[in-house]
Amino acid sequence: MLTGKKILIGISGSIAAYKSILIIRLLIKAGAEVKVVMTPAAKDFVSPLVLSTLSKNDVLCELTNNDSWANHVALGRWADVMLLAPLSCNSLAKMANGICDNLLMAVYLSATCPVIVAPAMDEDMWHHPSTKNNLNRIQSFGNTIIPVESGELASGLFGEGRMAEPEFIISFLEKDFNTPKLLSNKKVLVTAGPTYEAIDPVRYIGNYSSGKMGYAIAESFYNCGADVTLISGPTNLSIHQNIKKINITSSEEMLHQVMLQQQQADIIIMCAAVADYKPSIVASNKIKKNNTNWSLDLEKTTDILFELGKIKATHQTLIGFALETNNELDNAKEKLKNKNLDAIILNKFNQNNPVFGSDENEITIIESSNATHRFGPKTKKALAQDIVQFIISNKLHEEV
Repeated sequence: MLTGKKILIGISGSIAAYKSILIIRLLIKAGAEVKVVMTPAAKDFVSPLVLSTLSKNDVLCELTNNDSWANHVALGRWADVMLLAPLSCNSLAKMANGICDNLLMAVYLSATCPVIVAPAMDEDMWHHPSTKNNLNRIQSFGNTIIPVESGELASGLFGEGRMAEPEFIISFLEKDFNTPKLLSNKKVLVTAGPTYEAIDPVRYIGNYSSGKMGYAIAESFYNCGADVTLISGPTNLSIHQNIKKINITSSEEMLHQVMLQQQQADIIIMCAAVADYKPSIVASNKIKKNNTNWSLDLEKTTDILFELGKIKATHQTLIGFALETNNELDNAKEKLKNKNLDAIILNKFNQNNPVFGSDENEITIIESSNATHRFGPKTKKALAQDIVQFIISNKLHEEV
């Protein structure tokens, strides 16, 4: 399944570099053509001679060598995929911030092929906020991250941060190369995050939505080949650079952008937590604390999902979200029917499943036939994949 594939291996300075020997050997055995670029620090952990012998190509480490130079642009264009394994904490930081001080980083910044990384570092480094920020950033560039494993680390500790095993990495590459882009001819519109409804210039009515579920859904659709537009309320999240992102603040702005984009969409997933009410009057100046009690007059916002249901075209799939605290299934089924949806995704909010801000969730997908399908508890990224695969497997994306 990797026969004839051109794979560029990048090796950075980490004790896990010894695994690159087996990765290269397995790739060659699978019929791939392999070239290797390594950082100067990586040579302290694995011999270029061994890597060159196994890959059957010279191993490159320096931008210049006597009177010649390594053509980093050509390398980045030669490969079908660039795999950085191991990716150290240091090289990760350089990737995230565009620092180009060695050949490996020059090749990475010039690469036109997909980039996949297999991080390797100690547990405390793996859990540091800067590492998480850097991972999110390179992911927003379109890079794919192979999950780390838990196990014995070089420090002697036992925990997360261990680079994935070579066999898993090879399997990951095979799956990536052979995953069909089942939605390559589809346009998808996803909404995510909260809306903020202004009270005055410095205050607003909002909710605790983090946007994580909607962002994960947008990326899962993109990974299946769809042309994705994401309309997002205020969040601190990043998204793949090839996903069109439209930032909004209020429910009125959300309504405006959804109506502009919906005509081109084949699939619409309304995941955003849009406010149900907004202040009737927005004060032009900050409201002063003068009275003991203060009443705020509210009016209903436009029900965007209901409006979409009224104008839904025959070729469109419309899916909404419902967050319920009681009579969950009955309330969700009522919304499904009243809003002319093809399916609704129920979040059950309780102490054990807070939903907002959490990295995990459990959901129930309810079809228009009232058939129900439960998923989780699991990560929101995994649930996003479940949602997209459910749409594909149930052919909800096909014209009726």
